Amino acid sequence: MNPQNMNDGQSQHSYKALIVWQKSIDFAINVIDLLDGFETNRKHFRLIEQLEASATSVPMNIAEGKGRFSKKDYGHFLIIARGSLYETMTLLEIFLRKNWISSEKYSELELQSTEISKMLTTMHHNLRNSN
Repeated sequence: MNPQNMNDGQSQHSYKALIVWQKSIDFAINVIDLLDGFETNRKHFRLIEQLEASATSVPMNIAEGKGRFSKKDYGHFLIIARGSLYETMTLLEIFLRKNWISSEKYSELELQSTEISKMLTTMHHNLRNSN
C-alpha cells in the first residue's frame, strides 16, 4: 500500500478511509501478483480471470456500497463483497489442490481473507443494528 495515496481524496471518497477497504485492496493486489507469475501445464484462462475478478470485486463492492445513500444498500454491497471473498478463497482452494499455488501462499491469503471476512461481518452487523 502506498501511504502517500491514502490521504488523496479521502474527504471526497470516504471508502478510502475504511481499513477493510484498504486491506481488501492489499488482498486483491496479492492475488494479482500471484497470477502475474502463474504457470500451469494447461492454461485455464477462465479460472484465472474469474479469480482476478472475484478478488478485485471485494474492494469494489465495499466502495460502491459506501457510495450509496441508504444503509440498506450499503449493507447489501457489504454482503456481496463477502460473497466475492468466499468465491476467491474457493478458487484458491481449487488452485491449491491442483498444486498450482503453494500451501504457504494459500495460507497467507487465507489469513488475509479471514480478517477481511470478520471485518465485513462486523460492519454489516453494526450497520443493521444502528439507528
